[in-house]
Amino acid sequence: MLYNLLYPLADQFSLFNLFQYITFRTVYALLTSLILCWILGPFFIKWLTVNQGKGQPIRDDGPQSHLSKQGTPTMGGLLILLTFTLSTLLWADLSSGFIWLGLMLTLGYGLIGWLDDHLKISRQSSKGLAGRWKLLFQLLFGGIAAAGLYQMTEPMVDIPFLNFQWDMGLWYLPFVIFVLIGTSNAVNLTDGLDGLAVTPTFMVAITLAVVVYLSGHSHFAKYLMIPYVPGAGELTVFCGAMVGACLGFLWFNTYPAQVFMGDVGALALGGALGFVACAVHQQFLLAIAGGIFVLEAVSVIVQVISFKLTGKRVFRMAPIHHHYELKGWAEPKVIVRFWIISLILALVALSTLKIR
Repeated sequence: MLYNLLYPLADQFSLFNLFQYITFRTVYALLTSLILCWILGPFFIKWLTVNQGKGQPIRDDGPQSHLSKQGTPTMGGLLILLTFTLSTLLWADLSSGFIWLGLMLTLGYGLIGWLDDHLKISRQSSKGLAGRWKLLFQLLFGGIAAAGLYQMTEPMVDIPFLNFQWDMGLWYLPFVIFVLIGTSNAVNLTDGLDGLAVTPTFMVAITLAVVVYLSGHSHFAKYLMIPYVPGAGELTVFCGAMVGACLGFLWFNTYPAQVFMGDVGALALGGALGFVACAVHQQFLLAIAGGIFVLEAVSVIVQVISFKLTGKRVFRMAPIHHHYELKGWAEPKVIVRFWIISLILALVALSTLKIR
């Protein structure tokens, strides 16, 4: 909004020239969402505590140490979505179709998560929205986003480490939907310990911010041999706002958490990451940078398949972070070690831009 209002006045006030720079607006989008989180967080947590009563139901079949978390308010992802959306609208170029499509998907997936959280709290049960309805709504919003990207970009996928772009044609549509739903649910599965999901999320968002900035610049894209996507650079501001909102939320979500993210935050953030990666054809790079999310999702798939076929479990409990808890690792140790792995994977993903 500030870009649309103030940059046209740059001829009269040279200071407003700053708004033409994506890097400038990205930094201030990050700071805006971060500061808003810090300011609104205490009031928001108090409001959730008053209105949720017993808070998020805790599974009694999980690690026993989690039972002490009963009463902690959930749906803190609403704070992330509020500050992230406000900051994006304030600093992004609102004539960008990428921005509006990304916000639509993020808020749409957030709505699905909110409904799931609301049902869990109202029923005081760990079972929320039925899986078939959750998947149906994810398909709906994911399909709209995929159709929009199909119209706005080329239906291709960039292959890391190789100077190769795979033109998928109409198969691009189901592939994008799969990535959006898969990333959304993978982040949701990771959100099982204090701060475990939100930190890898902002690490991946930082990685994607670098990639979309380069992809939106014709000279950089040509030099690095990555797909050039006109207008995609504006998603750097989108990513910056996401990073700030996640950092601000981590202030309250770090161990021991004052508030949980809930599905409203996890599904939305996963969808947002998937959308940004698809917009610049970097779905495989997302899988590298978000390797922790992939690991968590695969651990659940392996556990389910193994139990149905053999009656035996591969892990003591899935997702895999619970496996390590049941092995005796303290919760902070699991969290920090997963953070370290996420940082390494983010650096590996960025290295693929030069290894071609």
